[in-house]
Amino acid sequence: MSSTSLLGSLLSSANTSTAADLSTILQAATGAATPGIDVAAAVNSAVTAARAPEDTWNSQISVLQSQSNALTSIQSNVTSLDNDMQALNSLTGPLAATTVTSSNTSVVTATASSGSPTGNNVVVVNNLASTASYSSTTVASASTTLPAETFTITNNGGTAATITTGSGVNTLADLQTAINGLGLGLTASIINDASGSRIAIASNTSGSSGNFTVTSTGSGFGFASAVTGINASLTVNGISISSASNTVTGAVPGLTLNLWGTSSAGTSASLSVAPDTATAAAAINQFVTDYNTVMTDLNAEFNNTAGSGQGSLAQDPAVRNLQSELLQASSYTAAPASGSSSTTVPNLTSMGISVNADGTLSVNSSALASTLQSNFSDVQNFFQGASLNGFGNSLDKQLTSFISPADGAFTVDLQSISNQTSGLKTDITNFEANVIAPLRTQLTSDLSQAEILLQQLPTEMRQIDTQLGYNTSTTGG
Repeated sequence: MSSTSLLGSLLSSANTSTAADLSTILQAATGAATPGIDVAAAVNSAVTAARAPEDTWNSQISVLQSQSNALTSIQSNVTSLDNDMQALNSLTGPLAATTVTSSNTSVVTATASSGSPTGNNVVVVNNLASTASYSSTTVASASTTLPAETFTITNNGGTAATITTGSGVNTLADLQTAINGLGLGLTASIINDASGSRIAIASNTSGSSGNFTVTSTGSGFGFASAVTGINASLTVNGISISSASNTVTGAVPGLTLNLWGTSSAGTSASLSVAPDTATAAAAINQFVTDYNTVMTDLNAEFNNTAGSGQGSLAQDPAVRNLQSELLQASSYTAAPASGSSSTTVPNLTSMGISVNADGTLSVNSSALASTLQSNFSDVQNFFQGASLNGFGNSLDKQLTSFISPADGAFTVDLQSISNQTSGLKTDITNFEANVIAPLRTQLTSDLSQAEILLQQLPTEMRQIDTQLGYNTSTTGG
């Protein structure tokens, strides 16, 4: 095949998307002073043109990725808002938190668990609980050799053990180790002071149930009782209580009492249990913050601020529906508490939370604090209703319909975006395998042949000139 026929064949068989490029390449190659083709550059140029459909698909993937990122961010922020609503609707959440104030912290303090009954409790501490202990004779140091002696230690349960010094138990350090290894519920410690060293044995259990005895057969070294274990004695709201520990639970539902001292004659301490308004205010402010984050996300999708254009989710029905749901939620009205004909907190505005023009919320901190202080039960009723069916539950249900892992609107959207992205990536992979790869192979082969023929073209032209009677090496007439 001549160079002319080969070039013509290449042009006639070229793919329509690359024919113009090939034509330009081949015409340039034949018209050059030194005919030739840069095969690699020519093939890459043609393949780039043939990949035009992939550019469209990649652009679509980029849009889908942008939508996925934006939707994932909104979903995360909605989840935070939903967590706020679940907490405010919980019987053990921030609206159930309480604080305890003691009128005499040197006698008694207390902590309260969520949901502790509010009110005042009167406490009188007659005596604190003590822990039984024994102290040994003082010797020069912990390494001083002890005289031979046999000790019998008996715990409150009647279990006894005997230790003899001078037969492997020669010093206070040895005796400490021996006592701690008996398993009697006692702890031995060495005490060092200006007078020397001695062993102190203390019960691991406070109160009378931790009492024990130490007896010995000799008189050179022994133990004496230091403290007798007794139970704490107190009255709570007029009821006598005996406790082995100075930490008392169960005397008042939800309260843990910490005893620090005894009451003066005829005096009592008052423990006032009240709603923890600071914790409640923090939770409500967190709800407003997270609500505003979501609303700002949504506004950014639909607002064409400063000509920046709408967001990638502006056409997503789920996103628009969420915006509508939140705007409706901000005007929620609560029914009065059971047994009441009215409520001082029927809506967000009544507790100091206002709705701005863009749908976000603003908190008047002083108004919220005042409402929590004077009408806490009505605030609680607004969020929780008569049976956990108030604002918290209402908004929680709405938000769950968007973020539910099983069938939430956002979950469905994200799966659809993922499926579309996967489909486009598959199209690109298949196009590369079925179109681009064969095209590259074919073009490389054809242009390589054309290059060979083009290199032969000067010789062929001289042969043609000779046949036509031209002598390109002769000049003159």
